[in-house]
Amino acid sequence: MLGPLFREWNAQINVISRKDIDAFFTRHVLHSLAIARVFRPEPGARILDVGTGGGFPGLPLAILFPQAHFTLCDSIGKKIKVVHAVAEALNLENVEGTWARAETLTDRPPFDFVVSRAVTQMAPFLDWVRPLMAEQHQHGLPNGVLYLKGGDLSTELAPVREPVVQWSLSDVLQDPWFETKKLVHVAL
Repeated sequence: MLGPLFREWNAQINVISRKDIDAFFTRHVLHSLAIARVFRPEPGARILDVGTGGGFPGLPLAILFPQAHFTLCDSIGKKIKVVHAVAEALNLENVEGTWARAETLTDRPPFDFVVSRAVTQMAPFLDWVRPLMAEQHQHGLPNGVLYLKGGDLSTELAPVREPVVQWSLSDVLQDPWFETKKLVHVAL
């Protein structure tokens, strides 16, 4: 049902690159779900998806983990309109779409995890989300950021002072598109 919903919305509002819509499952859904290889949120976990666009990685993760609450934020209102419509069509009661920049969400209860897909360089991203994080670690994985990004990240991650773990997605996903894709966890 996710695929047809996004094809319909993408015809109205360009939320996914036209060249990627034919590879929707691999490049959006499967890519988003790669986070689940290392992450199983406890019931009641609060997860923020920064720069969600049309709802990735947040929507697939919210489907997989209905016991967690997901706040999907983006600075572009039409993309959040799609998030609201898809969440409603799928009866995802654990999803809240927010039209905002992440750094403005300081009035919210703190989040256990932040997920994202290649929004910006890691150092400024961490500066945006660090004030939004819960201090208590109540999960198998330490609270922090789960970031999907491609390429060689050694230079980008060098200035990060918090503990960092990196996984190659090609170790678990065999499609050639994943050859340079990584999942990065930064404990905050």
